[in-house]
Amino acid sequence: MDHIVTVQGAVTAFADFMEPTDAELEAIDAEMPVIRAEVELLDAQIVVIGRTPCELDERRIRRARRRVLAAHRAHVNGLSGQTGGAA
Repeated sequence: MDHIVTVQGAVTAFADFMEPTDAELEAIDAEMPVIRAEVELLDAQIVVIGRTPCELDERRIRRARRRVLAAHRAHVNGLSGQTGGAA
């Protein structure tokens, strides 16, 4: 019988070097409104997976799509004002 051995030491040996940098954390923070809007859209779509969407469901999905587009637009416009930011 083969024994399964943990390799915790090998996996976490470089944990300090694998942490996100401050710039990466700032980029994630700047993109959070887009992420939240996409999650809201996904939630609206999940609700209607097993059934035919009613008028209220369709409006909720449309509003969520508009929020995603608005969040993307705001994010890209914010990037275009930064030096070196590609949009």
